[in-house]
Amino acid sequence: MVRADSQSRASDDSWLLRRFILYIYRYSSAQFETSCKPPRFHPRLGLMAANDAVQDEIISINSIFDEGTLTLLDDATSLCTCSLRLPFLPSVTLRVEFPVDYPDAPPSIMGTQSVGQEVAKGMGSRVVEVVRHVLAQVFRPGENCLYDLLEETREVVEKEEERIKDQVHEEQHQVPEHDTSASNNTTPDLGPEPPWTVAPPIIEKKSVFIARAAPVTSPLQAKQYVAHLLATDKKAARATHNMTAWRIRGPNETSYQDCDDDGETAAGGRMLHLMQLMDVWDVMVVVTRWYGGVHLGPDRFRIINTASRQALIQGGFAKEGKEADGKKKGKK
Repeated sequence: MVRADSQSRASDDSWLLRRFILYIYRYSSAQFETSCKPPRFHPRLGLMAANDAVQDEIISINSIFDEGTLTLLDDATSLCTCSLRLPFLPSVTLRVEFPVDYPDAPPSIMGTQSVGQEVAKGMGSRVVEVVRHVLAQVFRPGENCLYDLLEETREVVEKEEERIKDQVHEEQHQVPEHDTSASNNTTPDLGPEPPWTVAPPIIEKKSVFIARAAPVTSPLQAKQYVAHLLATDKKAARATHNMTAWRIRGPNETSYQDCDDDGETAAGGRMLHLMQLMDVWDVMVVVTRWYGGVHLGPDRFRIINTASRQALIQGGFAKEGKEADGKKKGKK
């Protein structure tokens, strides 16, 4: 009888263990299915949103500020990439990427989506730096952060503007009223007009590229030519990028080669490489780009090199087909 009772209790324990394992399996499967559900279609957003927290951010931010302040991008490779138009600086729109586990993980400020022509050169990059710095301070895991990010960034930008205004005011009051020559001395000596050869503009998906070339004899002269261009050509000064490259032969068999991307990563190096293939010396090239709002991808480098080559050939610094000859020599 005792043996039968022991067998009965063992059977009951085995049954309970099997039920417990089955319950754990079903609960884990339900959690997995929930986490793997496809993104839902939101009737107000009109796009598939991969994260409920991102949907909440879009609805709340657009309710607090203007409609369209935070918008999912149609051309985004990720369902959680948005454009964020700054309410206090509407001419600047940022590109923000939300991770799948937002708000447990912070969003990423990828850069500027668009910058208005009236915005001072370099202001877009400066705003991106400020927003990234503020984001690192305000983000708390598990909490939506965009409203705090916008408000804190607005305060930082306003303080910076006040500081600049006070600095300019102080500098103006430090100049004596009777000293009329002081204002004339503040204007830098730009030197003579550079002998630019300007190639025809290239337009691709609303982006405009214009290349110009000029003979130079020293790196200092090349830098002066760039400064002269930005100081006298307002359109060029407001452009998104002014990429430069030059090759100069100096005395005693020395040579100078340098380039500047001006924010268009690797563009200056590609221009310099083109000049090496074409074997041109004592010349500089500047390619000015006005961004049209549509990303061109790697194709932009082909356009930049095409514009540079046109300016060099049009200015008589290289002959047609020189680049091809350089490539053939390199293969031997």
